[in-house]
Amino acid sequence: MLALGSAGGAGRPAVHGLLLPASGAFAIGYVHSVYGAPSAELFTVRDGRLTMRAVVSASGGVLDYYALDGERSRTPDGAWMLRLATPATYDELMLMATPIGRRTLLAAGRCLPLYPASGAREVRLAVELALEDRGGACPPPYNQSLFLNAV
Repeated sequence: MLALGSAGGAGRPAVHGLLLPASGAFAIGYVHSVYGAPSAELFTVRDGRLTMRAVVSASGGVLDYYALDGERSRTPDGAWMLRLATPATYDELMLMATPIGRRTLLAAGRCLPLYPASGAREVRLAVELALEDRGGACPPPYNQSLFLNAV
């Protein structure tokens, strides 16, 4: 359960200002730099920690690139999915975001781009309480069913 806020308005659980649904599910979407394929790492939040549970991509090669054990399958939309044999849990994640990879947070059909217009930006992701959602409509390629149905 993600009800960390109180009646006093402490806020709702969010990652980098993107409010999370009650399930705690969110994704970090990106365009893989080697395969040029839309891809996403799928996470859940529990007890204030981030747990990566799966990788989904338009390219099966992206799953090979991760070199992780797990169960491979195809989604109803035809994407490749790897459910990790051993989910990885973090207190926080540090990422480098660029316009090439277009790292973007996705949750409940909303998106929050993490990358700058040019250059690179270091981004810290952690679970925090937020009063306002910083997310908005999902731009291409994150408006594809590959992303919207995976989270």
